[in-house]
Amino acid sequence: MIAAEQKARTTYENILRLVKDPEVCDPIKFLREREVVHYQRFGESLRIVQDHLDSKNFYAFNPEFDMPSDCGCR
Repeated sequence: MIAAEQKARTTYENILRLVKDPEVCDPIKFLREREVVHYQRFGESLRIVQDHLDSKNFYAFNPEFDMPSDCGCR
């Protein structure tokens, strides 16, 4: 996801280098700014997830998650 945000931002910057019409540039600038924000949010989210990967409450690392149940389902 982070790479996609970075690529979109680069695409918008390339468009802005070619186009000088304010009616085109203004929306492209807005979209580019949104990509910057998305990139930052994805980075923050990734950092939070990585910080909590070893948490006991994270289902993938919870030893009770893989324990057999007594529900009788087989």
